[in-house]
Amino acid sequence: MIPETFRNSPIPRDQDWLANLPAAIEHRLAAWDLRPDGPVRHGSHALVIPVTRESTPLVLRMNAPSEDVTAHIEALRFWRGRGTVHLVDADPTAGAMLLERLDLHHSALNLPSEEAMEVLGVMARRLAVPAPPTARSTADLALARADSLESDWLRQNKPFDRAILRAGEKAVETLVTTTSTLAVNGDLHSAQVLAGTREPWLTVDPILLRGDIAYDLARVLWTRLDDMPDDTAITDHLDIVVTAANLNRDQARNWIVFRAIDYWLWGLDAGLTEDPIRCHRLITALT
Repeated sequence: MIPETFRNSPIPRDQDWLANLPAAIEHRLAAWDLRPDGPVRHGSHALVIPVTRESTPLVLRMNAPSEDVTAHIEALRFWRGRGTVHLVDADPTAGAMLLERLDLHHSALNLPSEEAMEVLGVMARRLAVPAPPTARSTADLALARADSLESDWLRQNKPFDRAILRAGEKAVETLVTTTSTLAVNGDLHSAQVLAGTREPWLTVDPILLRGDIAYDLARVLWTRLDDMPDDTAITDHLDIVVTAANLNRDQARNWIVFRAIDYWLWGLDAGLTEDPIRCHRLITALT
């Protein structure tokens, strides 16, 4: 039941957890009265097993237990299926989630990029209900990162023009405070939005934040940037998502520029090659 591609993934993972995973799956199938129902799928960190319970199609998701998995479960419990996959049951200590089954073969990646921008913009607005006060603030995240932006740029031997760094520093001036108390998904992009039945599109793996819902628009754009041939196409896609989400365009642009510079520096540190290029294209088109 555990594909070799998952066992041999280059992603670091707890080897004890991986060794015990077959027994953990069998235990979870019995505890939740589940029957396997199709080929197992996986991403970088999670195994997804199609199952049924009393003829209801569901999926069993198994992750190595972590704070991130616990936060994911808390986010799904908060949104309670509003724009998100419905969480049927969960055991955070085991990294186990029982979820409604979505169309695992049809994500917003399958849509033309312009159409995907509208879907994700509508999704961001749908998730924007009053957030719990304990959720991390987008303003606090921006402030914390702003303080280390230049030092990271210097440490990496000035990998791009100072003018780009200054554009990020100027953009973040409007982001370190906010009056918004709305819920924000801090991990929104085309691959995370799957076709559903309760709603046409539902997001998976949300990260619950509080504040400006434009926070993750850079990711919305850069994950589809290869479908945008030039700067005009980039700004056109921005206009689509801003209109669909009913956002202030200038504030959205500031978030995109700042987060793209942030991700550019992080990507270089992580040894990525393609994503920094996408960040450069995105920033150039919007500054």
